Amino acid sequence: MPANAVVIGVDSSTQSTKALFTDTVTGRPLAIGRAPHRVDGEGGARETDPEVWWQALREAVTTGLKELGAAGVDASAVTGIAVAGQQHGLVVLDRAGAPLRPALLWNDTRSAPQAAALTEALGGPDAWTARTGSVPVASMTAAKWQWLRENEPARAEAAAAVRLPHDFLTERLAGVAATDPGDASGTCWYSTATGAYDPELLGLVGLDAALLPEVAETGGTRVGTLTPASASALGLPAGIAVAAGTGDNMAAAVGLGLGGEGLLNHPVLSLGTSGTVFAASRARPASPLLAGFAAADGTYLPLACTLNCTLAVDKVAALLGLDRDAAEAGGELVVLPYLDGERTPDLPAAAGLLTGLRHTTTRQQILGAAYEGAVVTVLRALDEVLRACGEDPRAADAASRPLRLVGGGAQGRHWVETVRRLSGRPLLIPESTELVALGAAALAASAATGEDAVSVATGWGTGGGRELPPVARDVETWERVSTVLDRATPALLT
Repeated sequence: MPANAVVIGVDSSTQSTKALFTDTVTGRPLAIGRAPHRVDGEGGARETDPEVWWQALREAVTTGLKELGAAGVDASAVTGIAVAGQQHGLVVLDRAGAPLRPALLWNDTRSAPQAAALTEALGGPDAWTARTGSVPVASMTAAKWQWLRENEPARAEAAAAVRLPHDFLTERLAGVAATDPGDASGTCWYSTATGAYDPELLGLVGLDAALLPEVAETGGTRVGTLTPASASALGLPAGIAVAAGTGDNMAAAVGLGLGGEGLLNHPVLSLGTSGTVFAASRARPASPLLAGFAAADGTYLPLACTLNCTLAVDKVAALLGLDRDAAEAGGELVVLPYLDGERTPDLPAAAGLLTGLRHTTTRQQILGAAYEGAVVTVLRALDEVLRACGEDPRAADAASRPLRLVGGGAQGRHWVETVRRLSGRPLLIPESTELVALGAAALAASAATGEDAVSVATGWGTGGGRELPPVARDVETWERVSTVLDRATPALLT
């Protein structure tokens, strides 16, 4: 491997694509290109044409190459590429590999009835977690495929291939239909118990396994090389290594160095469009309250995701005419900002709720209560993640372990203060802000060199950052919000 070797980690998220050019030896970011996505749909619909992702990838790589060249590094130094993509999205292709319709995104909630029906059809939540580690909810790919079969049967019948978002891009790069255990475990037709697609579950949703990509051993497995056509489109050398890639959450775990010795059961809270909590574990999770994912490196990634996080709180701030950091503690107020339904708890038809309003209530308190509602919701999910790892979340050793705070919200003052106050934990805010792309870069380096991806990221030191000591936990606010959350039912929230 040449001393100046470069790998590209691609973060293809809901809203945009980032292509991070990284020094293979040091992990130092050398350049980054960005391009936005368009998300369409009203009500519960959320869709994007997969060709938008490919065009955004081309634009991001082209922009990154210009920045790389300005730094004196040529495209010939690039040795590998990997894609980390938004999970769960359903991509259906024709025989030529062209999309038959826009992809159904993870946050499209129209498939909630199909998710409920699938759960019942197999015998309930425990039957699902015993096989897949997860219970179908509206976000899961199996529910979306079932929705397509019921609502657009001609398109489902015409499908010659079924892919996840990152699979679609990997196939464009290498011409190979491949995925990894991490992203595959978010479909609800891949079994974390057997490490393979589950024939009975495929039969339940009427899906032929021949339409699915092969599952590589890890996200860093070299599944092929960049095709001449893709090399020409991207301005990269043909023949560079293409990794299997993975889902965005699995890539973030790799970027943090989770899964290696000493970083098992270390909790992570990602504050983005959604709020996500996860930890790397050697124990296979099987809780109906969690997504019991596989990780990209052979471990497991128990995870919980809330739909309403930074975007929902920003919407409340906009409605109130306030800057997002112009918030105060909510006092008697409770706001559950479930503006897009909710995934954890599973309330896909939910709307927002505000209670405790007084004449003395200020706009700043309403905004602060929205922060608190979002944070309590995601921290309650974190407690369940830690239980899946075999830990008591209130035990002294678990509570003293730093909570890694990542995502766009980790750069927001009031987000950090609210998480710190309601968790009572020490926080670690990594200096690296592009952890999904860095994790993808480590997977690319693994494909290029054969070295374990988590070991690569650990050597890069991408998980280090600013540490904040714990403060006294705000139990009063926690209990007030939790009481409202426990008493609120889907009927009250719709």
